[in-house]
Amino acid sequence: MAEKYNRIKRELVHKGQIIEIYKDYVEIPNGTVAQWDFIGHKGAAAVIPITKEGKILMVKQYRNAIDRFTIEIPAGGLNSIEEAMYDCASRELEEETGFKSSNLEFLISLRTTVAFCNERIDVFVARDLIKTCQNLDEDEFVDVEAFELEELYDMIFEGKIQDAKTVSALFAYKAKYC
Repeated sequence: MAEKYNRIKRELVHKGQIIEIYKDYVEIPNGTVAQWDFIGHKGAAAVIPITKEGKILMVKQYRNAIDRFTIEIPAGGLNSIEEAMYDCASRELEEETGFKSSNLEFLISLRTTVAFCNERIDVFVARDLIKTCQNLDEDEFVDVEAFELEELYDMIFEGKIQDAKTVSALFAYKAKYC
């Protein structure tokens, strides 16, 4: 396989609150210049919060992109590209669930859509949860519910949980810890 790819230019098309959309011009191995869409994302962190009873805290929230409510692990975007993933995970855990933990362990790194987006999500496991209070963003409305891992697996295979970071994280968690 030829490995000569040369990005000639990256042109900003749109700057949004969460993503930036670019048009990339890339010289490919046959010498042709291809135009590819690229979505720039600062990155995100996600958490699998484990209660002392061994249940997993999940968040239920409305997602505009698919026009429905979803059940997901808590997650959120980095405030800046300099923010540490660990810090983001810790912040999002407390903001979305109303729990904090000083026992966050790295589980897995995910790349959500490698064909056109650079988003990276690091997933952590949180244990020894301490109850605080939710601190949601002004436009967030999140319900928190605890589930057994097998209940969540059933929901995945029934199509009730389709969020890629959540599915990947739960499979990784089960493979590593169960």
